[in-house]
Amino acid sequence: MTYESHSEAETHRIGRDLAASIHAGVSATVLLYGELGAGKTAFVRGLVEGAGGSPDEVSSPTFVLAQEYPGRRIVHHVDLYRLNEAEATEFEPQLLDLAEGDAIVAVEWADRLPSTPPGAILVRIGDRGGDDRSVTIDQSRAR
Repeated sequence: MTYESHSEAETHRIGRDLAASIHAGVSATVLLYGELGAGKTAFVRGLVEGAGGSPDEVSSPTFVLAQEYPGRRIVHHVDLYRLNEAEATEFEPQLLDLAEGDAIVAVEWADRLPSTPPGAILVRIGDRGGDDRSVTIDQSRAR
């Protein structure tokens, strides 16, 4: 599915709706692709809200690599921006561990990963200028 977003709030809503559609008790890995400033973190704010957490607590974890947000279910927010290929490969087993149980793992800069985790939901956010974005969600690999 491809959605058109004309504001950060709309991108947030699309993320919230995705989180609400992920069945409870099932872990999900959401891989986010998009250029710097495309709206990946706004999308994650929506995921956190849809999982019952506080979107106001969400910030980009670029310098800490990962943050955890509690709610009805935990959202792990991972940012691979600063990692090179070897570091991303080394981090991959930890990423799979985060996806255990009833968690949602949102990975910004997923293009840094050496492979796509099984069952991942792919989200591509394209900047169309101004506040306009296209958000494509591919759940065909989801469990």
